[in-house]
Amino acid sequence: MIEGILFWVIFLSLCFSTLSILITIYRCLKGPTASDRVQALDVLGINIIASVAIFSVLLRTTAFFEVILLIGILSFIGTIAFARFIERGIVIERQHFD
Repeated sequence: MIEGILFWVIFLSLCFSTLSILITIYRCLKGPTASDRVQALDVLGINIIASVAIFSVLLRTTAFFEVILLIGILSFIGTIAFARFIERGIVIERQHFD
């Protein structure tokens, strides 16, 4: 009996997480400023990590831990790159040797 209830709780949390991802994608596309879009991309990465973790619990496997780690690293690097682009207008600074 508890097995069925636990399945539906996990399934509903996955549905709400998917809804949150869709709302965040809308904010990322329609954000009023560039900093709002960067923040939405960071939240999107966090929501995707949470969804993969919930899906991993639903399937009762640890196979997705590497995927979670990879998404976290890429989300962090992307957020830093977009923040530098907003701040300086360039992501990678090149040194000019005269």
